[in-house]
Amino acid sequence: MQWRKVVSRPALVAAAVGSGSAVGAAAGSVAAAAYFARRVLTPDELQPDNVMILDRDADSVTFTATLDTTGPGRYGVWLAGGLGHARVGQVLLQDAMTVTRELIAVDRGELAPGPARWNQYFYWDRPSVSLGLPEEDVSVLSDVGGLPGWVVRPDPDVPATGDWAVLVHGRGARKEETLRAVPVLRRAGWTSLVAAYRNDRDAPPGPDGRYNLGLSEWRDIEAAMGYAVSHGARRIVLMGWSMGGAVVLQALDRSPLAERVVGVCLDSAVLDWGVVLRHHARVHRVPGPLARMATDLMGSRGSRRLVGVHEPLDVARTDWVARADELTRPMLVMASDGDDFVPIGPAVAIAGRRPDIVRFERWQVARHCREWNEDPVRWERAVADFLASV
Repeated sequence: MQWRKVVSRPALVAAAVGSGSAVGAAAGSVAAAAYFARRVLTPDELQPDNVMILDRDADSVTFTATLDTTGPGRYGVWLAGGLGHARVGQVLLQDAMTVTRELIAVDRGELAPGPARWNQYFYWDRPSVSLGLPEEDVSVLSDVGGLPGWVVRPDPDVPATGDWAVLVHGRGARKEETLRAVPVLRRAGWTSLVAAYRNDRDAPPGPDGRYNLGLSEWRDIEAAMGYAVSHGARRIVLMGWSMGGAVVLQALDRSPLAERVVGVCLDSAVLDWGVVLRHHARVHRVPGPLARMATDLMGSRGSRRLVGVHEPLDVARTDWVARADELTRPMLVMASDGDDFVPIGPAVAIAGRRPDIVRFERWQVARHCREWNEDPVRWERAVADFLASV
């Protein structure tokens, strides 16, 4: 999931009290709440450079020190507006202003001092390029049109089983976010379907062009499940990162094809959008009452045009802590105390409420969706063990 600053406190306060009258203040509050809601639901078109390369040599790269560039693990770096790409590993040297990391490879383009964009996915292109694994380009037909995807078959030495995994990326992310799961799935004999959904950069928009918090996107994952079944899938595992977790859980709840699902893997998943929205309201200094009003506007049929959505968004349907008793499939839940985008609380709560079906893997330091980056051996072992159990 990727977020940008949604709104400034001065702008909200000005909107809320701009007229000086009670009616004007109320109208301003509604306008400010609607603006917050629209920013949460609107796809970000711009992916700007966000790190600075200061120097490089044959074995290392030096960056300005930021939360991204100093984090533990291995990452990618987009160069020249995405035309180039490099991969970096462990931190070698660090002070208050700079950090030097191991240079793993320059995958394409030229690595030189200047602005760049951090790539927490590590992988940067389709499976055949990033992983050296053959993929099939597929089009999954949903109600919004054809959705591009990749299918990666199991290792040829592993007997075919009819087991498929549908991999679902997060808000504002790319399909490449999910490629970290493909090698472990392939070794275990599972076919991977790397799925797209509405409003992705390479997919058709939804009717409103907005994210719907999983409450409409699930139809696209149902279509992906249908594609898998029509191509021989007998059993399905759903895997979701960040908002992709919310999408997966809605598909599990609403689709008749859920009867094929034998397990769910969730990485830094949104398990309660109410918690996530309140968290980001606090981070961006949005007053609590305005944040609550924004949630109410999302769910109101009368105000859906004000928010810009085609159908009301009932945020309560995304609260899987409250709905924990409805969960029936085995689940692997991976989350981190260091996640600054999706608070860990709902994951802890679900693991506590449903120890009968939930395997909980808790990281301490990893930031959002970066558990694999920090410790790929542990992450892949957890996924492999879960797959062996379903």
